[in-house]
Amino acid sequence: MKILILTIGSRGDVQPYVALGKGLKAAGHEVTLATCERFRGFVEEHGLTYGYISDDLMKIIDSPEGKALMEDTTNIFRTIAAMIKMARQTAPLKREAVENSWAIAEEAQPDLICFHPKAVLGPSIGEKLNIPYVLATPIPMIVPTAEFPCVGFPDLRLGGWSNRLGYRIVNALIKVSSNKDVRAWRESTGTPLRRNNIDYLQDSGGNPVPALHAISEYVLPRPSDWPKTAIMSGYWFLDASEGWTPPTDLVSFLSDGPPPLYIGFGSISGRDPKRLGDMVIDALRKSGHRGVLARGWGGLDADELPASVFMIDEAPHEWLFPQMAGVVHHGGAGSTAAGLRAGKPTMICPFFADQPFWGQTVHRLGAGPAPIMQKKLTTDSLANAFDQLIFNERMHQRAEMIGAALREEDGVARAVSFLETVAADFSK
Repeated sequence: MKILILTIGSRGDVQPYVALGKGLKAAGHEVTLATCERFRGFVEEHGLTYGYISDDLMKIIDSPEGKALMEDTTNIFRTIAAMIKMARQTAPLKREAVENSWAIAEEAQPDLICFHPKAVLGPSIGEKLNIPYVLATPIPMIVPTAEFPCVGFPDLRLGGWSNRLGYRIVNALIKVSSNKDVRAWRESTGTPLRRNNIDYLQDSGGNPVPALHAISEYVLPRPSDWPKTAIMSGYWFLDASEGWTPPTDLVSFLSDGPPPLYIGFGSISGRDPKRLGDMVIDALRKSGHRGVLARGWGGLDADELPASVFMIDEAPHEWLFPQMAGVVHHGGAGSTAAGLRAGKPTMICPFFADQPFWGQTVHRLGAGPAPIMQKKLTTDSLANAFDQLIFNERMHQRAEMIGAALREEDGVARAVSFLETVAADFSK
């Protein structure tokens, strides 16, 4: 079976899909993974066929305006307002991403499409080629449930109707923001209009769209009111440490004292990465703990490093995290999963979007302190959180229990089986 995976976004929006693609390839399928150009090498080095999508939209996100959007938005309504301000810049780039998606689909001629919510043309391609399509996401924000609020919405504790309302708003926003581009694509390709709006929840015949969530039920139980076509497969981990050799000075640092704390914010560090880096180091000094500070793709930086702090560019989480006393990060779905699988207490300092949701989830599980939004971080609050990560024995026990369960789970294998079942059912 030929499978096309469409995903757009940062590394956290790509890495799980590379893991899924490798699992599909190992099961005997041909896989094309289409994503932003900056990840071409990453996709190809894992043996998958790369499909081109322009990197220009990500360049806007990396711009000072894009970083300000991420740093200054703490809920979905402010995020929407900020995105409206950038609409003129992003509009032609969104259209380009739609066109790129169709071009790679024409080339790959897939038998099934697996699409990230940001890859808005996924359902339309499936309809045009008359093949099954599956929503695949690491974030529970599309399929409605009464059991917890939609990502980005506050928990108003008003009951199930309030929780469901958030999902309705998100799906409506997807339609509003994408219909124009999808309609333009339909006109340019002579594709008949089967319905007025794109819909991630139902196909043109009114049947539920299969929804595959790269989430473990040990972390977030599957809602009982989801349709049978929506599952949580478990996380899609990409273990990239095979063939990777750690720097000798990092190995020496780790062996020269008690396990340190990991602090890193991936592709995000706000508009002032140096200020954030200096704050982290001051908090480590104040609390007396050792730390590994990951510069990451966001460029986290600091003026001077004490002997108790080691700076790295990046290292495979599956190698590094088990050697830590605890982990501190921004709360991306992938980083959260990696910290929990390592069995380490986790402190989340969110910027925006799904990050506060995962911070609250980890805290509710008892595996980490209450999250602190990036804009509210201080040296004192960080130092206090570091102490909790080191000294709270119950937190360590909860984290290790969850980690042990996650290490026994094979989310990729379950996802592969699910996709094969969808394809088989479609052909009946």
